[in-house]
Amino acid sequence: MDKLLEQIKKGVVWPFPGGIHPPQQKSLSNSASITRLSLPDKLVVALKQHIGANGKLLVEKGQRVLKGQALTSPAANWSVPVHAPSSGIVTDIAPMPSAHPSALPELSVVIEPDGKDEWVALNPINNPTTLTHDELVNIIHQAGISGMGGAGFPTYVKADTKQPIEFLIVNAVECEPYITADDTLMREHAIEVIQGLELMQQLLNPALCIVGIEDNKPEAIVAMTKAAEHNEKIIVQTVPTIYPSGGEKQLIKLLTNREVPSAGIPADIGVLVQNTGTLFAVQQAVYEGKPLIERVVTVTGNTIHKPGNVWALLGTEIKHLLDCQGFSPVPQQRVVMGGPMMGFTLPTVRIGIVKTTNCILAPDHKELAEPGPEKACIRCSACADACPASLLPQQLQWFAKSKEYDKLQEHNLFDCIECGACAYVCPSEIPLVQYYRVAKVEIKEQQADKIKADRAKERFDARKERLDREQEERQNRHKRKPAAKSADEKQKVADALARVKNKSDNGDEKSAVAAAIARAKAKKLGDQSAELEPDNSEVAKERALRKEQARKYKDQKSQTDESADTAPVDDKKSAVAAAIARAKAKKAAQANEGTEPVVNEAPQSDAPVDGKKAAVAAAIARAKAKKAAQANEGTEPVVSEAPQTEAPVDDKKAAVAAAIARAKAKKAAKALENAEPAVSEAPQTEAPVDDKKAAVAAAIARAKAKKAAKALEEAEQTTIEEPQSDTPADDKKAAVAAAIARAKAKKAAKALEETEQTVSEEPQSAAPVDDKKAAVAAAIARAKAKKAAKALEDTEQTQPQELQVDSAAPKSAESNTDDSSDLINADKPKSAEDKKKAAVAAAIARAKAKKLQKEGNNQS
Repeated sequence: MDKLLEQIKKGVVWPFPGGIHPPQQKSLSNSASITRLSLPDKLVVALKQHIGANGKLLVEKGQRVLKGQALTSPAANWSVPVHAPSSGIVTDIAPMPSAHPSALPELSVVIEPDGKDEWVALNPINNPTTLTHDELVNIIHQAGISGMGGAGFPTYVKADTKQPIEFLIVNAVECEPYITADDTLMREHAIEVIQGLELMQQLLNPALCIVGIEDNKPEAIVAMTKAAEHNEKIIVQTVPTIYPSGGEKQLIKLLTNREVPSAGIPADIGVLVQNTGTLFAVQQAVYEGKPLIERVVTVTGNTIHKPGNVWALLGTEIKHLLDCQGFSPVPQQRVVMGGPMMGFTLPTVRIGIVKTTNCILAPDHKELAEPGPEKACIRCSACADACPASLLPQQLQWFAKSKEYDKLQEHNLFDCIECGACAYVCPSEIPLVQYYRVAKVEIKEQQADKIKADRAKERFDARKERLDREQEERQNRHKRKPAAKSADEKQKVADALARVKNKSDNGDEKSAVAAAIARAKAKKLGDQSAELEPDNSEVAKERALRKEQARKYKDQKSQTDESADTAPVDDKKSAVAAAIARAKAKKAAQANEGTEPVVNEAPQSDAPVDGKKAAVAAAIARAKAKKAAQANEGTEPVVSEAPQTEAPVDDKKAAVAAAIARAKAKKAAKALENAEPAVSEAPQTEAPVDDKKAAVAAAIARAKAKKAAKALEEAEQTTIEEPQSDTPADDKKAAVAAAIARAKAKKAAKALEETEQTVSEEPQSAAPVDDKKAAVAAAIARAKAKKAAKALEDTEQTQPQELQVDSAAPKSAESNTDDSSDLINADKPKSAEDKKKAAVAAAIARAKAKKLQKEGNNQS
C-alpha cells in the first residue's frame, strides 16, 4: 500500500487496454466562460432523473411553487427528490417525452415560471465540520443530488457506503469529444469543487484523494492544483488524452492500477469515484443550502453560432437552449444529447434538460456524417483491439442478433460501458453498440419478469395456505365439543358392558355382536378426545354384518349352482336310482295293460276305418298310455319314498342336493310340456295319411313321451332322495311345512290327472274333424298341461326349501316311509315336551300322507 501511494504521488500512470484517439473538437466551446440563460416559457421537470425509484409527488395542478421547493419526496431505496427550478404555477402533471433514444413518456411536472425567480427558504451551513455523518448524508439526500457524469447514481448512497474507502477519485477527465462542461466548471469554480471533495472526504475518510485530469486541459489542472494546495491528502494527477479514459473502470486502472471485477463495483476494491459536477452540487447543497436545480451544459456544433457552456435550469426544453445559442438547422438536422461517441440522437427537441445532460450537439452533415448501410463483418479484429473492457465485440454482436442471452451473459455483456470505440473503428460500419443496448434492455426485462413471476408465485402460495387455514378453522368451529360424562353415566356404561359380557359367555352369536357394538359405543362415550362428528359406528357395523351375510349367501348360492351343473354322481346312488327306475318301469307296464281298454273302448264309427288312420290312432293310444303311467307315478307319495339314514347331515351337501332336485324338476316339467303338445296336437283329418309319415310321427311321439317320463322319474327320484335334516329343529314348523307341501302335491296331481283325462277321453273317429275345433281343443289341452306342470314345479320347489335345515347329508335308502318318520327319528330333542309335540305332529303327518296316497291310487 505504501509503495502504491508513493507511486501515485510521483505521478505514475498505468495504461488500460484498448482505446482510440478521435478528434477532440473542444476548442469550439471552451474559449468562453459559462453564461446564464433567460427563463424559458415553461419547465418540464421529469420526476425520474436518476437510477432508482420515483419519489412521491408533493404538488398538484394549479399550485404555485417556489424556486428550490421539493416537488417529490423520497419514497423507496435509491430514490431522490426533484425540485422546482424556478417559481411559478404548476400547469400540468402528465407523461411527457423522456430524455432517452425512445423518448418514451414519463410522468413530469410542467411549471410556468412567473419571472420572479423567488427562492424557498434556504438553510446554509457555514461550518460543515460540526455536522454528524448522518446529518451530512441527509442534506445531500434531500438536495436531490445524483451522479452528473452520465450514470445518475444517487450520491447519498455512495456517501453512506459501509465499505472502507482507500482512494477517492474525482473524474475530471472529460474524454468525450466536443464536451467542455467540466473543464470550464473547474476553471471558474475550482474552490467550490475542492470544498465538495473535502465534504466527501469528511464522510468517507479515504487515505488519498486523486483528481484525474487529461493533459489537454492545462487551465483546469492549474486551477485545481491551486485550490487543493492546503490539503495534503488531495493530489491532482494528469493522465494522457485517450478515449475512453473517462470511464470509471478505466480511470481506476490509470490512477491506481487496480481492476474492478466483472459485475462488481469500485467499492469492492476500496475505491470510490465522483464527478466534478457532482462535487460542485454537494458544495452548493451544504454551504449554500441550494438543491440541485441547474447544471452546466455544453451547447456546440457547426450549426450553433454561439457555441459554449451555459447554466441550464433542469426542465428547460432543448429548443430553448438551441435558440439562445443561435441555432441554424440544416436539412435533416440531427440533435444529439451527449457527445458524438456515447450520445444519442433526440427524436424531438421538446425534451427537458435532466441531471445527466452534459452536452447538446447540433452538427452538420460534414461534421458528423450519417452512418452508411451495415455491411458484413470481415473479421478484422479491430473492434476487439479497441475495446477498453477486453471483450469480444464481434462475438457479442452475433449472440445479440440471435438473441442468445445466456451466452451474452457468459461473455460479460454487462461489462461493456457502451463507449462506442468498437463501432468507431469498424470498417463495415456495424452499429455494434446499438446491438448491445437492445440486448441489455431485453435481458433486464426478462430478469424483471422472472422476479415478478417468483413474487407472484410466493403470493399465490401464501394465499393458498391462508385459505386452507381459514377453511380448517371454519370446520373446527362448527364441530361439537364432546360433553363431559358424569360418574353415574360412566357407571351405567360399565354395567352395560358387564351385561353384554355375561351374554357373550352363553355362545349366542347375536349376543356376541351386541356385545361388540356395546363395547364400541362404550369406548366412544368414554373417550374424551373422540371424533367430534356424529356417531354412525353402530349403523355401519350392522350394515357390514348384513353385507357379510349376503356375501356368504351369494357364495353358497353360486357354489350350489355350480354343483348342480357339475356335481358328480355317486356310483352307489346311481345304482339305487337305476333299480328304482326299473321297478317303476314294470309298474308302468302293468298300468298300461289296465288303461289300454279305455283307449280301445273309444266310440267307433260305422264307417269303414282306413288302415293308415288306424295306425295313427294306435300310436296316439300308446302315447296316452305312457302319459297315464307317468301321471300315476306323479301321484305316488313323494315323501314316503324318502330314504332314511342315521348319518349326520352336511349343510352344504343338502343345499346342493336341493338345487339339483329343483333343476331336474324344471327339466321334467319342460319335457312334459313339449311332449304333451306332440300327442294332443295330432288332429284326425279326412285327408289320407301316409303310412311312412304316420309311423315316423308315432315314433317321435313315443320318444318324446319316453323322454318326458324319464325326466319326471329322475326329478321324483331326486326329490325322494332329498336329504333330511338330522339336526334338532322346531317340530311345529316342520309339521306345518310338511302339510303345506303335501297339499300342493295333491293339488298338482289332481290338475295333471284332469288334464290327462281330458286328453285321453277325446273321442277318436274316422269321421271328418273340423280344423278350427281341433285347434281349439289342442290349445285347451296345452294350457291345462302347462298349468299342471307349473303346479308340480311349485310343489317340488316349495318342499325342499321349507323342509331344508342347517345340515343335509343323504340318508340310506333302507326304508320307504313318509316325512313324519324323519321328524320322529330326529336326534337330541331339546326336552320331553318337545318330543311329545313332535310325535303328535308326526302321527298327523303320517295319517294325512296315507290318505293322500289312497286318494291318488283311486284316481289312477
